[in-house]
Amino acid sequence: MTDHDHDHSHDHGSCAAGAADALGRAEEVCASRGARLTPIRAKVLAALADSATPVGAYELMDRLAEDGRRPAPITVYRALDFLLTNGLVHRLESRNAYLACDHTHDAHAPVIFLICDSCGEVSEASSDDVADGLSALLAKVGFKARSQLVEVAGECANCRGGQGRAAGA
Repeated sequence: MTDHDHDHSHDHGSCAAGAADALGRAEEVCASRGARLTPIRAKVLAALADSATPVGAYELMDRLAEDGRRPAPITVYRALDFLLTNGLVHRLESRNAYLACDHTHDAHAPVIFLICDSCGEVSEASSDDVADGLSALLAKVGFKARSQLVEVAGECANCRGGQGRAAGA
């Protein structure tokens, strides 16, 4: 065990890979699990991957509307459930919104979401120290986690006037 943090952050708002990479990753995940990435699942994932901020289910339905017709809520919720189950998207509980996952972290690692209250941008990060501490805490109390997502609300460096880590972020 090492005693250091790695910066594994990912800024969903500036992701250059976008929907194409997210869909490619999804196809690989589905193929390895014998699951099917249906057209609606792919559309939902692409819409989330293209978004600069997390998206609520009803906003997602508006984005997926074709010829003025939105998909039925149950259709979108089923697609979201599939994508969540397969680790292709995350749900931010505090915002009741979804975002595509870039999978730069271990599939079972704790994920920390840094949510800017000013601009709405969300960054995804992980830390070896946080993972070790959380694992120790869970073992101590005998709790088996189903999910390990942490949401931290605050203000990003851009909204604080560009102050970075060196300035005490």
